[in-house]
Amino acid sequence: MQKSVMSQVQTGREYAKKWPMRKELAPLFAEFKVIKATEHAITVMPILAMLTLFMQINYLGSDFLPQAIAVALFFLSLPLQGLLWLGKRAETPLEPAMEHWFKELYTKMVANGYQGELGKNKPRYADLAHLLNDMFDKMDRAFTQENL
Repeated sequence: MQKSVMSQVQTGREYAKKWPMRKELAPLFAEFKVIKATEHAITVMPILAMLTLFMQINYLGSDFLPQAIAVALFFLSLPLQGLLWLGKRAETPLEPAMEHWFKELYTKMVANGYQGELGKNKPRYADLAHLLNDMFDKMDRAFTQENL
C-alpha cells in the first residue's frame, strides 16, 4: 500500500528524530548526512526562496514572476525531498547482510542485559534506528565500540 506524501514526510521527520546522530555511524549510513542537510535546508531554503523571489521581481520586473515563483518553489521543495527520502528509507526493509548484523547486534545486546523486543521477522531501517539508539543509550561504551 502506497502512503500519501504528507504521511511519508511525517514518517521522515519521526525517523530523523529517532536516528542516533553519532559520528561513528556517519561512514556506515547515509542518514547522518541526509538528516544534517535536511535540517540545514529547513532553516535556510525558505529564506533563500524569499530572497530569490524578491531579487528577481525587483531587478527583472513582474514579467519574470512565473520564473521567480518556479525558482522559489524549487528551493522550498529541497527540504521536502530530504524528508521524503527519510520517510521512504524508514520503511525500507534491511538488506540481508544488514539484517544479519541487526540480529547479531540484538543477540549480543540481550546477552548483556538488554530487555527490548525484536518485533518483526523482516526489520526495517526504523527498527535499526531504534536498536542503535538503545545501544548508545543503554549499553556501555566498550560494548558500543566493539560492535561498530
